[in-house]
Amino acid sequence: MDFSGLRQRKKEKQTDGSDLTTIYHGKSIANKAPAMFLIILDNKLKQHGAKLHRINTWTVKASQYNHVEDSYTKKNLNQRWNHINGRKVQRDLYSAFLIMNVNDDLNSIDIEKCHDRYDNFLKLHDLEVQRLSGKKNLSSVGI
Repeated sequence: MDFSGLRQRKKEKQTDGSDLTTIYHGKSIANKAPAMFLIILDNKLKQHGAKLHRINTWTVKASQYNHVEDSYTKKNLNQRWNHINGRKVQRDLYSAFLIMNVNDDLNSIDIEKCHDRYDNFLKLHDLEVQRLSGKKNLSSVGI
């Protein structure tokens, strides 16, 4: 992901079209430092003889993809759940599942792997959603 876009300001609109607020992500990006995290993670992996693999987020589009219908649907950031085959699936967990099943070229998703592993993913998904349901401050994941 290109983190530089997060530091730019973003204006939110009210329903009548007027400006509601201006949001600056610079401070939160500095506090969380996602790029620095990846550098540290890569260094630790190298110490153990492993490598960090970076997928092409532009071509994979994990948050938009539906492996059952083999289609892409753009979603708003506040839309936290996908509907896959009539089932509600948490968007971030599903994106992680799709990324786990990316092809060796790191540019596309292996649909065969997705179909083979999807039932197990759903079991683990339901367990995790149930585990998180009683926790506070999880509105960002829609639970």
